Amino acid sequence: MFGIETLSGSSQAVVLVGLVLAESLVLYAGYGGVTRVAAPHLERALGGE
Repeated sequence: MFGIETLSGSSQAVVLVGLVLAESLVLYAGYGGVTRVAAPHLERALGGE
């Protein structure tokens, strides 16, 4: 998909680790945003304050 299979073994490992870290940062920020938006609505719906 990204063409990393053409790299050498070490380079491929470094790129793959970088991609996984980038994906984790995107997911962390995305879930943080969803939590910030949804939390007040869920608290009200569940009877919280």
